[in-house]
Amino acid sequence: MTKAELVEKLYNKWNGQVTKKLLGDIIDGTFDNMAVAIKKEHRFAYPGFGTFVVRNRKARKGRNPQTGETIKIKASKTVGFRPAQTLKNSL
Repeated sequence: MTKAELVEKLYNKWNGQVTKKLLGDIIDGTFDNMAVAIKKEHRFAYPGFGTFVVRNRKARKGRNPQTGETIKIKASKTVGFRPAQTLKNSL
């Protein structure tokens, strides 16, 4: 689902009582605040949906697929997602 599809579904759910522009701004604000929480607290939990957590990747060796040469891949951070049991059961 794209952002435009999400805005359209929410617009239809509220029978056009809220503008699409406002819904887009609300969605952007929600994800901006989620990103800040993940950066600051290293996690963001939404009950019944799941938890986003910061995960550390260790440095490792990789291989350049074009040349076959071994390369070093630096350690990095990424965001992982753990679905809530409610979400898992609904699939």
